Amino acid sequence: MPPATAAGRRLWHGGRVLAVLAPGQGAQKPGMLTDWLELPGAESFFRWAGAIADADLLTLGTTGDAEAIQDTAVTQPLVVAMSLFVARELGGLPGPVAHSPSAGRDVVIAGHSVGELTAAALAGVLSVEAAIALTAVRGRAMAAACAQTPTGMSAVLGGDPDEVLAVLERHGLAPANLNGAGQIVAAGPLDGLAALKADPPAKARVMPLSVAGAFHTPYMASAREELEGLVDGLRPADPSRLLLSNSDGAAVSTGAEAVRRLVSQITSPVRFDACLATLRDLGVTAVIELPPAGALAGLAKREWKGAGVEILTLSGPADLDRARELIAAERGRAEAEHLPDWRVVVAPARGTVSPAEVAEGTRLPAGSPLGCIRGRREEVNVSAAYDGVLAEWLVQEGDLVDAGDPIARLYPEVSA
Repeated sequence: MPPATAAGRRLWHGGRVLAVLAPGQGAQKPGMLTDWLELPGAESFFRWAGAIADADLLTLGTTGDAEAIQDTAVTQPLVVAMSLFVARELGGLPGPVAHSPSAGRDVVIAGHSVGELTAAALAGVLSVEAAIALTAVRGRAMAAACAQTPTGMSAVLGGDPDEVLAVLERHGLAPANLNGAGQIVAAGPLDGLAALKADPPAKARVMPLSVAGAFHTPYMASAREELEGLVDGLRPADPSRLLLSNSDGAAVSTGAEAVRRLVSQITSPVRFDACLATLRDLGVTAVIELPPAGALAGLAKREWKGAGVEILTLSGPADLDRARELIAAERGRAEAEHLPDWRVVVAPARGTVSPAEVAEGTRLPAGSPLGCIRGRREEVNVSAAYDGVLAEWLVQEGDLVDAGDPIARLYPEVSA
């Protein structure tokens, strides 16, 4: 059953939306690059990415054993580089690529943890080079933070979520990942994790994870500080496609905000459950998970069971043809319907809308304020992404909107 506001959302995506998911650390597998090296340019790409990351990604991804590719310092750039290579092999993603908040809205992108750097590159916020370089710094900094204090992580599968969170708090642990589909990842001191394993919550099982430390908790503070000292040198672009954040599942409206969240997520919980909820509310009809694929597709299948969403796991080159068909369907649909002579401005986040006092029929230069969205955690401004005329307000003061909901129609100005 579509959400109650789905009719409004069809003004935005025409009833069909493709989601692209980028996996994070933990998705890696020994030999995961081997099959992909048959593709032209693959070997040179990974040598080039390895030079940027200062790591032999080609060797790690082909002959590296499980222990070698669990090293946080190298695993993170390896996973991100692999996802970006396959995205490039697909010819990019459907939809416009100009860096405009209203472009490419039939594609929604979400990454898990370090996969958010992949997602930022796919949304046009960061260049491929910047994404790989920043990932390499992130991985090394998090590995160094792990060495400061013995900590770890365990997956808690099943159980009542509120009870699980209460048990974690009792043992001095933090919910580092709320992944949805009944999966919460606990992180913190090793003795607390041992106590959790010995006395799990009711109807839940605990599975220790082979990681170096308590990611997405205050134990990673030194890594966050290191990245904070670097990102001012970046010049991020605004997302050209709908980019969801692990912080709360909301869409990110500016490049600066995307980078800020990429840094803050190092010490903050991953809310992939919120991303899955947003994707469901947006009416996603098809999903492609980039390699090393499997984990996120599994979460989505369990969370959306019976929803009729096609979920494609890119496990090898043989899966590329179906992925291209899904992308071509998006391109073909847009071309067949033609672009309308008006464009819809959508909400970049979930919250209460406060439209600007602008009368319908007013000419608006690009960048003109159109109001703001007030959520529980922050206030996000909305502005016109192009020169145009305000044709119609689609919301009123105080309306509750989700990320991607239409809030206004603009007629773009066309040069004579």
